Amino acid sequence: MQKFTLILLSLVLLAPLGIDLYLPTLPQIAEGLNSPVSLIQITIPLFLLVMGIGQLITGPLVDNFGRKPLALIGLALYIIGSAIAATSTLWPVFFLARIIQGCAVCCTAVVAFSGVRDRLSGEDAARAYGFLNGALNIVPALAPLLGGILAEAYGWRMPFWFLCGYAVVIGLIVLLWLPETRPADTLRVKGLPLAQYAAIAREPRFLAFAFANAGALGMVLTYVSLAPHVLMTEGGLTPLQFSFAFGANGFWIMLVSAFVNKTIRKAGRPFCLAMGFATMLIGAILLMMGTTLLPAAWQNHWALYMIPVAVSVAGLAFTVGPATSYALEPYQQQAGVASALQGFIQMACGAGGSMAIVALPVAEKSSLALMMLLGAALALTAWRCSKKMHGRVTALK
Repeated sequence: MQKFTLILLSLVLLAPLGIDLYLPTLPQIAEGLNSPVSLIQITIPLFLLVMGIGQLITGPLVDNFGRKPLALIGLALYIIGSAIAATSTLWPVFFLARIIQGCAVCCTAVVAFSGVRDRLSGEDAARAYGFLNGALNIVPALAPLLGGILAEAYGWRMPFWFLCGYAVVIGLIVLLWLPETRPADTLRVKGLPLAQYAAIAREPRFLAFAFANAGALGMVLTYVSLAPHVLMTEGGLTPLQFSFAFGANGFWIMLVSAFVNKTIRKAGRPFCLAMGFATMLIGAILLMMGTTLLPAAWQNHWALYMIPVAVSVAGLAFTVGPATSYALEPYQQQAGVASALQGFIQMACGAGGSMAIVALPVAEKSSLALMMLLGAALALTAWRCSKKMHGRVTALK
């Protein structure tokens, strides 16, 4: 069973690697493709936007055709997308590559979490989900460092060749050792369960909590999208220095997440949602104070960006766990459909909001401050809804 869980982990890692590995190379990619950095930055939320929309489609496909075939299709798409990105010479081709990669992780992510549900239950399933989610927290801390090292040694295309090689190796492992875990009595889905999606989407409380997640994710995506330009192009950090700064923030999120899990048991979910609102609001205030009150000579210092970000990204940890649990609690018999819709709103709307904010004709730090304020407002709405609900959870994995 340990080997089975490790194979699922290798599939889960395709998504965070596809986002974080190439972050230190964004300015180099823009120069290599003769395009502005602001255009290449959009490929980060674009990747998640495609992934979010695709979850609504790949969920039924995994039930209809099986886990293993969809995993292999996803890996094949990932190889193709990575190879196109590594060889692209025009920005539209690079955008196409990122869309193909986003389609790929739709398949592999759904297969990974479906596999846990198929084979494990109770505490075993909880441990497996905790293991997979823990890995998702570690990768953003380490992947930019690896990407920075690869780019410094071999150029910006090498991280994408690394992703291509990784997917080839995982494809062979899946082909040889991943069993088909779809239960024999799985009901086939005819088309998309649109009626179920619509019924859940009409619930204001569900939407309040799902959009709180979208706001928090959109805030982090905006930070991630703008960080290479702010810290390297304007701030003068090398790709390797950027990787260390970005990785340190990843470890910070891990520490805050561990603290939040304990806080939920002692103070409850509404308190955590209130903290999510407060941290994102404080982060926005600190960011704007730094750009308006401090001398112009200090404006490009990395600390004026990363300290407000560190405060604000804590809001992600405080918000996502409680909001997700509140959103899905009423849907025990529709957990799969509700989870897919919640994931779609979180990823697609978070990514779409980030793309819209980044596209605004304002300075990068002002864009991030606006997204922080939007995330804070949505967390505040979720907190107000949580005050009308009862019950606690003991912990979140």
